Formats: sequence, C-alpha cells, structure tokens
Amino acid sequence: MRRSARGLMGAMTRSLRDAGPLRPALEHFLKVTRSYWPGLFHTYDRPEVPKTNNDLEQLFGSHRFHERRASGRKMATPGMVVRGKVRLVAAVATRLRARQGPDLAPRDLDAWRRLRRELDERRARRAEGGRFRRKPRVYLRQLERILLKSALPP
Repeated sequence: MRRSARGLMGAMTRSLRDAGPLRPALEHFLKVTRSYWPGLFHTYDRPEVPKTNNDLEQLFGSHRFHERRASGRKMATPGMVVRGKVRLVAAVATRLRARQGPDLAPRDLDAWRRLRRELDERRARRAEGGRFRRKPRVYLRQLERILLKSALPP
C-alpha cells in the first residue's frame, strides 16, 4: 500500500507542470499527504486496528445496533455521550475474547480512579446543563446566591 501510494504521489509530482488549473489543488494534496505520511499507514502496522473506514463504520454500526437493541431506544443513549469512551472500548474488548473476573480488575488503580473521577465530573456537568435547560432562571438565581455567599465577608 505504501509503495503504490508513494508511486502515485511521484506520478502526481511529475505531472504538476501539465496540471493547468488543477495545479494548486494538486500541490495542496501533495503537501497535506506528505505532512500526514508518518501516520498514514499506521493501521497496516497494527493488526488489532481496523484497516479501513468501512471496518470502523461496521464496528460503530454494530455497537449502535446492540446498544439500541438492549435499551429499546431508537436514538443513541445519553450514556454513550457521558460514558462513551468506556462503553465502546468495553464492547469491543468483549468481542475479542471472553473475560474472567481477574481480567476485570484494574491494573493501574490510580489511572482507574482518575477515569472514574473524570466520568463523574462529566456526568455532573451534564446534569447541571439539564437543570439549566429546564429552569434557567431558577438555576441562575441559585448560582448567584452561592457566588454572593462565598464573596461576602463572614
């Protein structure tokens, strides 16, 4: 793949003189492709990474299908936004092989705690946004009261 892409880019570079009005677009394409070249074929070096967008689309589509089937929802579940990076990784990992109890224990307890804290913060921010959308005046009044209370001397 790398070899044929390099050959195609070489042919494009050689034909720049004859490109006419397409020359700026061709130069831009070559410049961007060269800048991305080191990571462009990364998926071919890693067997566990899907090779094409089609594989990724199939993976995400399958996850969405199972998520909808389990929840009964037609749309994506709100949990997908809040806990999406954990849920998707867990779903993909379970397809690779069956897990046992010891496999589920976190290897790095501090990293696990950081992730839990981050997820809880995201959930709390999302809940606050919901409170604001439901009753913006009440929410802002409460927020103002809290800020004034902390700003006034005791």
